[in-house]
Amino acid sequence: MKATVRAPEIESRPVWSHSCALDDLVAPYAIDPAVTEGLDTEPGWARRWTARWKTTQADVISPVQDLTSVPAIASVPVRGFTWRAGQRHRPGLQYLLATGRMHGFESLAERNLLMVLDFVGNVVEVLSQPFKLRFTTVDGSEDHTPDFLVLSPDSAMLIDVRPGHLVKDKDLVKFAATEWAASAVGWRYLVASGWRRQVLTSLDALSARRRPMSDRLGLQGELLELLRERPRRFGELAEATSLPAVARAHAVHLLWHRRLAMDLAQPLDDATWIYPVGRA
Repeated sequence: MKATVRAPEIESRPVWSHSCALDDLVAPYAIDPAVTEGLDTEPGWARRWTARWKTTQADVISPVQDLTSVPAIASVPVRGFTWRAGQRHRPGLQYLLATGRMHGFESLAERNLLMVLDFVGNVVEVLSQPFKLRFTTVDGSEDHTPDFLVLSPDSAMLIDVRPGHLVKDKDLVKFAATEWAASAVGWRYLVASGWRRQVLTSLDALSARRRPMSDRLGLQGELLELLRERPRRFGELAEATSLPAVARAHAVHLLWHRRLAMDLAQPLDDATWIYPVGRA
């Protein structure tokens, strides 16, 4: 397996906040096709490989070929999220506006993915630790639990989150097997190993104002009207309103909700150019 290498010209392109998708932000791992040579992919493999889902009442085991027939929404994480003194990873819960509830994560890298998913939109549900995949290789059986199953109105994606420098040899065949399982039912599979420069910092700043905000002073209308005239730098835009200190918070809120636009590849500060949506 090898990491996807982004050309310098790709890294230098703008990442427009109002129209970007997950693929515009993430740096994925590219799974080397040679890794699949160790998998048992003889005819009938999708019946032999299984997925174990957990519900509040009982476990449900299905062949991989029947993944889409399982009521995933009724499932709970197959592995609990634990906290203990001295552990090296940072589990926790992240609230998503897209689903209106908390979602478990096992590391800060997973938390970052949840934040990005909430921003890019088109998400109906996110299931943490959705099922345990049991697959066979030339050497026997192995298990792997993907980190997330992301459900959209017309598609689904399995995602594993692993910073590139933490990927070990034993992970490679598990990633390849999960990709095969996903492809058997028409799902996408992604190993998120990193992000384009600056986007996490920018999105973290925007996420501070993602929740609903009351606008009794009409500052959001002022901001939108000012930008109809021309793009402005963030500091200039705020200062041009009737209440600059409060307008800053509303400008960030509008950026998160894609009613204003900025280049996420640049840091958000007073010098950042802000655009009306449709003119970026």
